[in-house]
Amino acid sequence: MGSYISKIFGASPVGPIQDHMDTCYRCAKELVTFFEHVVSGDWDQVQASRDKIVELEQAADDFKRQIRAQLPKSLLMPVPREDLMELLLVQDRIANRARDVSGLVVGRRMELPAPIQKDFLSFVSRNVDAAKKARKSIRELDELYETGFRGAEAELVESLVHEMDQIEDDTDVMQAEIRTKLFAIENDLPPVDVMFLYRIIELTGDIADMAERIGRRLEVLLSH
Repeated sequence: MGSYISKIFGASPVGPIQDHMDTCYRCAKELVTFFEHVVSGDWDQVQASRDKIVELEQAADDFKRQIRAQLPKSLLMPVPREDLMELLLVQDRIANRARDVSGLVVGRRMELPAPIQKDFLSFVSRNVDAAKKARKSIRELDELYETGFRGAEAELVESLVHEMDQIEDDTDVMQAEIRTKLFAIENDLPPVDVMFLYRIIELTGDIADMAERIGRRLEVLLSH
C-alpha cells in the first residue's frame, strides 16, 4: 500500500533540494579560504581551493539535473512544481557565482590591493553568511512541506527571510565602501586589473543577492 500511495503522490522533492542547497553553500563558503590564500600569495593553495569550488559546483549541477529529471509534472504537491524549480535555479546561482569569481582570479592570477584586502575578506564572509542563512531556511522545507506551508514553521521561515534581507543590506553597504576605496587608488593600478577587480566585487556581492532571492522564492511558496 505504501508503494502504491507513493506512486500517486510522488516522493517529496524536499530532501534533494536541501542537499543541493547544502552543496551550493559549501561552494560559497570555500571562497573565504580561497581569498585568504590569495591575500597570502600562496597560489598552490589558491588553485587547490579553486579545484574544490569547481568540484562542488559540478556536484550542485548533478543534483540539479537529478531533481529536474525526477520531479514529474504530474506530482501532487502543496505548491506548484514551477515554484520549486525556480527555487532550485536561484540556489544554483550561488555555486555558479563562487565558480565564476574564483575562475577570474585564478585565470588572471589577480592580487587584491592592500588597501582593500581586509574589507574585501569581511565582504566575502558576510556574503557567505547570507548563503548560510539561506541554507538554514531551506532546511526548514521538510517541515513546511508536511504542514502545507502553514503554521509556526512558516513564521520561523519568514523570520529567516527577514534576516537574509538584513544581511543583503549589509553587503550592499560593504560593497559601496570597497568600491570607494578602490576608486581612490585605481590610478595606481593597471586599468585592466581595475576593471576585473570591480567585476570580482560585483560577482561576490551576487551571492548575498541570490540568498535574498531564495527568501523571495520562499515567500512565494508560503503565499499558496
